[in-house]
Amino acid sequence: MNSFSVINTKTLLDRLSANDICLVDVRPADAYNGWKLVGECRGGHIPGARSLPSIWAKYIDWIEIVFNKQIWPDQEIVLYGYNTKHVEEVAERFQKAGYDKLSVYRQFMEEWVTNDDLPLDRMPRYQHLVHPQWVRDVADGKTPPGHPGGKTVICHAHYRNRDAYLSGHIPGAIDINTNDLESPETWNRRSPAELKKTLENHGITSDTTVILYGKYMHPDNDDEFPGSAAGDIGAIRCAFIMMYAGVKDVRVLNGGFHAWEREGYDVHTDDIPKTPVADFGNDIPAQPRLAVDLEEAKTMIHSDKADLVCVRSLPEYLGEVSGYNYIEAKGRIPGAKFVNCGSDAYHMENYRNLDYTTREYHEIETIWREAGLTPDKHLAFYCGTGWRGSEAWFNAWLMGWPNISVFDGGWFEWSNDPANPYETGVPKK
Repeated sequence: MNSFSVINTKTLLDRLSANDICLVDVRPADAYNGWKLVGECRGGHIPGARSLPSIWAKYIDWIEIVFNKQIWPDQEIVLYGYNTKHVEEVAERFQKAGYDKLSVYRQFMEEWVTNDDLPLDRMPRYQHLVHPQWVRDVADGKTPPGHPGGKTVICHAHYRNRDAYLSGHIPGAIDINTNDLESPETWNRRSPAELKKTLENHGITSDTTVILYGKYMHPDNDDEFPGSAAGDIGAIRCAFIMMYAGVKDVRVLNGGFHAWEREGYDVHTDDIPKTPVADFGNDIPAQPRLAVDLEEAKTMIHSDKADLVCVRSLPEYLGEVSGYNYIEAKGRIPGAKFVNCGSDAYHMENYRNLDYTTREYHEIETIWREAGLTPDKHLAFYCGTGWRGSEAWFNAWLMGWPNISVFDGGWFEWSNDPANPYETGVPKK
């Protein structure tokens, strides 16, 4: 094994103050976000560190991930993590890729984490983006750290594809069809009465802890909803609607079913019966401000205190494609801010890592700020029909941005009225 330069705590503090190093955290993304995965006394990451989990070093596309994070060979790189073995494995991968300004920091657990005077950053609502061990503890009947206690329902979300659930799910999970929470006629959330009935039929009250996850598996109609749309993006869509309705504690499994399988945990194929409850417990919607409809969206366009945020692909934004086989109109809403979701209407690569976990939240914030988004405004995220907008919204919510919504009707509802203005082509500066 190669030997690398070792940096101590004092030197690391000095270098961080000088802002002349690239600090890399090789622990799992969940630890970076704030979870204490190995019993450490404090969770989070050293301020300014980039997230590059050691497990990614096995990916054939690893160097592309590194470049995408703007980590370059001419930078002085300092790596740290839970243990020396994983840190040096990543350092060796860097070295093989032509990086030679490498150091390792070995005192993270012994000196940094244990010293309250040394800062740690964490995602403000990291506890709502849960890791597989946490879900496993819940499935085993335990109450893991951060769980409020009380009833929990684990939901396997899918788009009218129960085979995705029956072919393998987390033990004890019930299935939930996204169509039970949104209407396939409008792709908007269903009425309060319909939401109440759905949640009660799934055994969910306002005080239930709900854990949602999805599976990356093609549904029965690939032309209508292909690929990753059947995965965690559907789970996050359900999370948004449940929170709008008034479920107080909603969690999403980071990386979805893929993350569960990667840990080697048990997978069941039984059809768990739903246990209905008599009453949801609150009026619906309990959080109406989370959703924006067409008339409010029109006013936001002209407000200096609000922004509509288009979370679509570049071809959709330019009006080259509508993105959907059931939407004819092509174009964009004039005046909306644009943040590229990824390749097309059914993918969110720009918000995901290769292992389907949520992208480093500092990177998402940087992209947003470069697009002109600021947390002091009321932001309403939208896409074609609400799924991608919900995922962007969930990221903003995890990051603690205070005044955020989903424009639920999105381009589908906007373009249905020919009186609404639209643009195509490259925007004029």
